[in-house]
Amino acid sequence: MRSRFTICVGGVAVVCLAAPAAAQSGDMARTPSGRPDLSGTYDVGTLTPMQRPTELGEKMSLTDEEAATFAASATAALDRRNNIVESVNTQRSDPNRGAPPVGGDGSTGASGNVGGYNTFWIDPGAGSFQIDGQWRTSILIDPPNGRYPPRTEARLAAQRAAAAGGGVAAPAQNTGTAYWLEAGLDAPGPMDNMEQRDFAERCLIGFGSTAGPPMLSVLYNNHKRIVQGEDTVMILTEMNHDARIVRMNAEHDPPEIRKWLGDSIGRWDGDTLVVETTNFTDQPSFTQGSRNMTVIERFRMESADKLVYNFTVDDPTVWTAPFTGEYAWSRTDDKVFEYACHEANYSFEGILRGARLLEAEFRGEAPEGVANPTR
Repeated sequence: MRSRFTICVGGVAVVCLAAPAAAQSGDMARTPSGRPDLSGTYDVGTLTPMQRPTELGEKMSLTDEEAATFAASATAALDRRNNIVESVNTQRSDPNRGAPPVGGDGSTGASGNVGGYNTFWIDPGAGSFQIDGQWRTSILIDPPNGRYPPRTEARLAAQRAAAAGGGVAAPAQNTGTAYWLEAGLDAPGPMDNMEQRDFAERCLIGFGSTAGPPMLSVLYNNHKRIVQGEDTVMILTEMNHDARIVRMNAEHDPPEIRKWLGDSIGRWDGDTLVVETTNFTDQPSFTQGSRNMTVIERFRMESADKLVYNFTVDDPTVWTAPFTGEYAWSRTDDKVFEYACHEANYSFEGILRGARLLEAEFRGEAPEGVANPTR
């Protein structure tokens, strides 16, 4: 039984709360060797934030009534974001529509204030989650305030240096101009070549650390599939079809071998699968971390239909202390379909070509026409 709640609208909003299933070992599927069988597909979507709202302090859990209020407000906020300034995001897109208004339609996020997906495509989760009978206020549970620990002085200094050395800073809102040329008509810009763009934009890995580690809930495509063997556990992430290979009871790769998702080694601690991941690149999937990060993940079945995913991140070059989070993964009968991010993806031609047009306009040059290869 899933532990999420749903707001059932029928004149008056009513909260349908699913009673938590007991974590009885007799109900748990096991492998021939006696280990809990984690194999299956899980929907990890949740509206519970990574960090706890500051006004809640060290309050880690909600009452049923408070959880209902949270679900209603989170859903309303999602609706508002997708309907600002008479947005058509909840309607079918008109194939003959014109360009978005100057300055965008008021939406935020990856759409860059020029309109995004219809809400049909957005599936961040249905509400909060329960662990051991508690409705959680945040995914982070340590530090006790449910917030990231302070960053190190070295990390803050590096961020300030990077911002100062990057030429003209990007404006808070897309102005539709080649703002980087304010530093000089031949100044380098953020769209000079495709390798400057981030990995998620290039469809190399998913955004928001969906593949992790730590593996987090994102705006959509929140399915994970676990295939468990005796010496290997594979975790398939729906976006961008990343497959994490966990080698059981093995040694880590040599330190010169670095990966976006790191090098994952697993072991069993009773009925809990423990995975340690090191050997990250300078730009790991969890972009807030660094190559020095170590992530310890714990997977345990609270019930036959709910997996509790716990993670601890330790990166002394970024944060002054480790931090821990956990949230529930619900089993689902849904399938994980191919995420063909590169299929007919002409975005980079548009991004780079658009930047060249903006630069020509900024310099007062007449842009050269380039035929559209898709027509």
